[in-house]
Amino acid sequence: MKTILELCKQVKDASRILPVISAQQRTTALQTLAEILISHKNEILKQNQLDIQKGTDQGLSADILDRLQLDSQRVQCMAEGVQTVAGLPDPLGQTFDDQILSNGLHIHKQRVPLGVLAVIYESRPNVTVDVAALAIKSGNAVILRGGKETLKTNAILVDCIHAALQKAGIPQVSVQFLDDPDHKLVDELLTMYRYVDMLIPRGGAALHTYCRENSRIPVITGGIGICHLFVDDSAELNKALDVIVNAKVQRPTVCNALDTVLVHEKQISLFLPALLKRMQQEKVIVHLPAELIDRCSLASNELLKVLEEGDYDREWLSLNMNVVEVPGLTAAISFIRQHSTAHSDGILTENEEHAHRFLQEVDSAVVYVNASTRFTDGAELGLGAEVAISTQRLHARGPMGLQELMTYKWIVQGNYHVRV
Repeated sequence: MKTILELCKQVKDASRILPVISAQQRTTALQTLAEILISHKNEILKQNQLDIQKGTDQGLSADILDRLQLDSQRVQCMAEGVQTVAGLPDPLGQTFDDQILSNGLHIHKQRVPLGVLAVIYESRPNVTVDVAALAIKSGNAVILRGGKETLKTNAILVDCIHAALQKAGIPQVSVQFLDDPDHKLVDELLTMYRYVDMLIPRGGAALHTYCRENSRIPVITGGIGICHLFVDDSAELNKALDVIVNAKVQRPTVCNALDTVLVHEKQISLFLPALLKRMQQEKVIVHLPAELIDRCSLASNELLKVLEEGDYDREWLSLNMNVVEVPGLTAAISFIRQHSTAHSDGILTENEEHAHRFLQEVDSAVVYVNASTRFTDGAELGLGAEVAISTQRLHARGPMGLQELMTYKWIVQGNYHVRV
């Protein structure tokens, strides 16, 4: 195996070649990758099952196993995502802010790739394909470091990516995969600021904290979502209930799944019984303040728990959910400011003034009015896929697609101009 330094040098060299490779070659590579994923589906699922079996033997939780699991539909979705990225407009060389100065200089900005990305992630093998597809399309080279629990699945997916690159005449080293689970390799990777331009960790809070505190490479963090929906006093309750169920149940193990429902005090007596009934049908464990349980004469059971300290600041990633009564919009916004991770938060309302105020005052990466938080996803928001969901302010927020993997350079054209 190459040393980290050797690998990073090779990837850096590839990053200088990629921007001059034609758009057609990069598109062909992605179209070929989509075909290879489908034709190798059975082998991919076989390797994934080996990872699942090993994870089961090691006692991984059901939630982690769900994030790790691939099936025929998920492989199909991966391939379709790659096809979507392939069909997006080529971002390389796009120009903007074109102007001619009073001295005759013609200037504009031109989009260029960031260079070399390093992405460290856990559990979800679809990240391997999503990140590689976006990197190839945007002319970036990438180093992938998946979790040890997905080693066999990621290895075969990278084989598919390399086969597609080779067929399109693009250097395979453009996409590199660290297949050794030794954590010392990550520590060494974090020091490679001369060769790696951006580090993107995708995983739990511990991974993000470790990367921020130890990386010498600029880091973009995100993907930790403590997500809220506020049921306003004007909300249509049946419709609001459908949105809440979707946000919580459709796929509870992902970062854009709902964690806390805030209910206006004027709605609590009518809405809470309906909400609890629906959550019981969906096998969702609801966590309520003790005072609210007592006031509503509710009995604790396996699907109704008393809120404990720290529950408001927990990303459940499971069929668990908090429900909180608030006196109004101001209190809801204040609660979200205190407990949100600035990922995805929304309001369910028929009051346009309240909706406007919520949009203005809630500063999350994605803010919703009358929609499920599950739409915080690159594919759902028209990006084809995403490298990560950034909850930072620099330089990207929300799903990071092609445009977020680009920077720009100034182009200045003169006629032998000199500065006076």
